[in-house]
Parts: sequence; structure tokens; C-alpha cells
Amino acid sequence: MTDPAAVERDAAEAASAFAHPAVAPDATAAYGEHPDHVVDFYAPRGDTREPAPLVVLLHGGAWRAPYDRQHVTPFADFLARRGFAVANVEYRRGSSLPHQNAGGPVAGRWPETFDDVAAAMDALPGLAADVLPQADVRRTVVTGHSAGGHLALWAAARHVLPAGSPWRLPSAPMLRGVVALAPIADFTVAEELGVCGGASAQLLGGADHWDERLPYADPAALLPTGIATAVVQGRDDIVVPQQVAEAYVAAAAKAGEMVGLTLLDAVGHFPLIDPAADACAVVAEEISQLAW
Repeated sequence: MTDPAAVERDAAEAASAFAHPAVAPDATAAYGEHPDHVVDFYAPRGDTREPAPLVVLLHGGAWRAPYDRQHVTPFADFLARRGFAVANVEYRRGSSLPHQNAGGPVAGRWPETFDDVAAAMDALPGLAADVLPQADVRRTVVTGHSAGGHLALWAAARHVLPAGSPWRLPSAPMLRGVVALAPIADFTVAEELGVCGGASAQLLGGADHWDERLPYADPAALLPTGIATAVVQGRDDIVVPQQVAEAYVAAAAKAGEMVGLTLLDAVGHFPLIDPAADACAVVAEEISQLAW
């Protein structure tokens, strides 16, 4: 049973992270025809005489429809004020209506969620060149929070997808690295812990499709990537507990790859994207170490 004090702390942290007003982007571009096929761009603040590294941001929300990119716009602005160019990516999530035997909105769409992230990543260099010339796409770092952390890890691993996957790349993507924030990075462990109400299984289309689709979606199965990867995780996270991150790091080590793991004391799930929290500065520093 979860400690009531931990639940209260998590609620307070969530309230703080969601209390910031949304920050409008400097530009928006489409990477497809669906209304969710859009990327919001934030120009680096301050001295922009030199091109700035591009941070691709993938939002969380358990891949569920009620949670879109708006809740991470303050975080995008925070990174822009740290001197980064930022691309805040939207993608199709689950239906907004409960499905049979589901207690709420179903997580994700198969294959559309993955179609969209792949398409957005492929389109981003051209889109950034068109609407955000301050961005240096040769210095791209992908970051994401929670379910978005999963998508960030997955986006960096498309070149190791099983043969025949429509999302597979012939070679590693041109990335400086990945910074995954409290990611749902090991689906098996996440399901064992009941993370986000079984969202990982829902993303794959339910138990009937688990074994078939897991090798195409689970970051812990897509290793090694050869791309610098860091995970930032709060020790007090009760939404995506640190065991999930630790399982991914262990899987990487078993595959012969070192993944950095930064565990933050007295930090839960939401301070990682809360500009008012000290943890957010730690995240920015982790991105800087890869980008600059």
C-alpha cells in the first residue's frame, strides 16, 4: 500500500508543476495531416548569435488523450531560457473515451502513436531549418517525461528495431543523446508494478498483443543503441517508481552499454518538469552535458 504521506506529496508536486500558465511557442509547424501532427518551436532566449542545440521534447501523460503538450510548455520555455532551441512534439494518444474493461481513457494507439513519433523525428531537421534557424540540428538531444521518456528512448533506438519494422532506420539517428525523465523504460517491470494503471499493456493493444508487439516498443528490448543516454529519476516517485529506471539501466549493462542514472533524493515524479523545482535545473544540466 502506498504511504498516504507519499500520495499527498505527489499531489502537491503535481499541483506545482501544473500551476504554471501555458507558454505560447514562437512558431508552430505541421509534420502531417492530423490535428495532432504539430510541433511547437521555442527560440533560445538571450544571445543567439551562435546556433543553439535543439532539444526535442516529448510530453508524458501515460499516452492518454487528456494529456497533451500544453502541460510541458513551461518546461519548454525554461529550456529556451537556458539557451536551447526547443521542439515540443505532439502525437496521437489514446481515445478520450473509456474502452471495454478500462477504468478510464485507454493509453496510446497502435500503431499511430509510434507512427507519429517516427514521422515527427524524421521531419524535425527540415522543419527546424524552416521556422527556427537559430537551432543547430547537428546538436540534437531528445528528452521526454514519463511516457514521453519512453518515446524519447524509443526514438533513439529505431535503428535496432526488429527487421521489417516500418519504423526501423538503416543507421543510428543523428542525435547527441537522450535524457529520459522518469521514463516508462521497461514495460515488463512497469506492468508488474501497475504503473499508470497498466498503460504499457494498453499502448500495445492489450494482453493479446503483448508478446507480439513488445519487441517493437519496449526500450529495455532495444539495446544497445550506441547513443549517449542518461536517465533522471526521483527516488520518491510513486507514479513511475525508480525500479523501472533501474531495470532499464540493468538491461543496458547486460547488453554492453552504459546508461547514466541520476537519482534525486526527496524528489517525486513531477518536479523534473517543474520550472519552480530544483530538479528542473538538474535536468537542464544533464541536457547541457550532452548538447554542448
